[in-house]
Amino acid sequence: MADLETVNKELSLEEALDKVDKTLERLGKDIPLEESFALYKEGIELLKFCDDKLKNVEQLVQMINEEGELNEFQ
Repeated sequence: MADLETVNKELSLEEALDKVDKTLERLGKDIPLEESFALYKEGIELLKFCDDKLKNVEQLVQMINEEGELNEFQ
């Protein structure tokens, strides 16, 4: 398995959310306990990645003022 952090940096938010959905589908099946733990860990890391992406977008939106100009975020 590739380094998940490296893979995540290359994903868009939509791709990461799709991977979360697929991970949840796999967790819903009858799979060995060790695989369940690995999938759970992957899912948590993907959700953290998505949360970080959303926070970055939120900061960018907050930087745009009413006139549509970009202000430095403080």
